[in-house]
Amino acid sequence: MTIPVLTEAVSAPQTGEPASPSAIHFIGGEKGGVGKSLVARLLAQQFIDSNTPFAGFDTDRSHGALLRFYGDYAQAAWVDRYEALDAIVERAIETPGLRVLVDLAAQTHAPLVQWMDESGVLELARESGVQVNYWHVMDSGRDSVDLLQRLLDRFGPRLRYVLVLNELRGDDFSQLERSGQWERANSFGARVVRLKHLHDNVIRKIDAADASFWQARHSTGGDGPKLGLLERQRLKMWLAHAQGELASVGL
Repeated sequence: MTIPVLTEAVSAPQTGEPASPSAIHFIGGEKGGVGKSLVARLLAQQFIDSNTPFAGFDTDRSHGALLRFYGDYAQAAWVDRYEALDAIVERAIETPGLRVLVDLAAQTHAPLVQWMDESGVLELARESGVQVNYWHVMDSGRDSVDLLQRLLDRFGPRLRYVLVLNELRGDDFSQLERSGQWERANSFGARVVRLKHLHDNVIRKIDAADASFWQARHSTGGDGPKLGLLERQRLKMWLAHAQGELASVGL
């Protein structure tokens, strides 16, 4: 079973309809294993389901999830090559209404910031009417809070923040609540997304089959993850909640 592919016709607005502003979604968090790629996959599926034109960029050199699960929509982009990062912004500016999804690998914050500063990325995006979103994916550990503080210290109100509280990696976010960074992010207009826990075995089966969420949700035969009836039901409910959370952000 294959994923339905958006055609080029979908990428262009209908005649007479003004194009919506483009947006770039950086999916980060710097720390490995917090669920950045899972969020990128959910966003990719959300764009597909809503028939929203998007382009994916995967910065992970070893096991890029967007390239693996949504290869029809994604291409590699190495953060140590300015020309590769330039293509992200240029694509958003040149294609009105496009959503550009960037799955940031761990330990890519420093070169990303250097590129943004030296290239005036945020200023150019603002002048071009392109919205820049940074999704900070967090587990329940202290490291995620410290990394959020660094992010807010560096960019302040210049970015549009989305804090993703990934309950698949723990559901006690009291450290974040006590740190003062929650209130600080809110003062910058940050949105909050909560990802509920999904039974580990469901995720393992989906990943083992290299399946998109669309395939996992619809496959009942041997061409996708072999989910049982109630596993498919749990996935359906989890996806519905996750998509509702994502939609509340305003994509």
